[in-house]
Amino acid sequence: MTDDVPEEIDAVPVLAREQLAVEPARGAGALAPVAVQTVAVVGASMVAGAAAVALAHRRKSRRIERRRRKALAPVLASRSFLVDVHVLGERK
Repeated sequence: MTDDVPEEIDAVPVLAREQLAVEPARGAGALAPVAVQTVAVVGASMVAGAAAVALAHRRKSRRIERRRRKALAPVLASRSFLVDVHVLGERK
C-alpha cells in the first residue's frame, strides 16, 4: 500500500491462515524480573508495616508512662461504665 491512499478498515476479524505456536519460556530465569519485583514489593511492604506498628506501640507506651508519672496518687482500681442516654418525646 502506498502512503497516498489511506488504509480501508472494514472492522471484520481476519483469521490467521497458519497457526503460530507460542511456546512457554523454559528455565528458572524466565520470570525472574517479575518474581524479583514482587518479592521486593512484598518485603518492603512488610518492613514498612512492621516499622509503623513498632512506632505506634512506642508512642502509646510513652504516653502511658507519662500518665503514670503525672498521677497525683496511685490508682487502686479502675472501673468503666456503659451509659446509654435516651431522649424521649411526649406520648400521644
